[in-house]
Amino acid sequence: MKYLVVGLGNIGAEYHNTRHNIGFTILDALASASSIFFDTQRYASICTLKHKGRTLILAKPTTYMNLSGKAVQYWMQAEKIPLENVLILTDDLSLDFGKIRIRGKGSDGGHNGLKHINQTLNTNEYTRLRFGIGNQFSNGKQVDYVLGQWTSEEERFLPERIDLCCEAIKSFCSVGLQHTMNNFNNK
Repeated sequence: MKYLVVGLGNIGAEYHNTRHNIGFTILDALASASSIFFDTQRYASICTLKHKGRTLILAKPTTYMNLSGKAVQYWMQAEKIPLENVLILTDDLSLDFGKIRIRGKGSDGGHNGLKHINQTLNTNEYTRLRFGIGNQFSNGKQVDYVLGQWTSEEERFLPERIDLCCEAIKSFCSVGLQHTMNNFNNK
């Protein structure tokens, strides 16, 4: 059975280790823990992880955040992966730092990456793992905050939160959405 796990982010050194790139960061950690490496292919950097008899296609879109749907759609079709086996990793301003929330469908919540995925796939009924980045910014500073680096306090807790996300990804791909939501939401 195949799964497509897409971490949302932006390519380029200026975006490395920013809040908006948490999807890339989580996939980098998952790949590193398994000693596998990404290879840049069409619309995304890709690697393949085997887990409990499942094949996980890990994808970091090279389309930039606002065109993420192109990469998702292309790799779903190329690998013949059904929508119910797609997991999108994204940042979320409405969740406190480090909280994760897994849902089988939902709105884009103002997130441009999710908005483009919804438009491209013509549905919002795909699983997403939302990673809370908080909303500690003043009026008019949302873009700076989202594209900003983690604080030193956040960086202290980031590794354990990323590890939790990696476990949630493996859970989704091995035991399914409902069990994963029950075990990982609000941890």
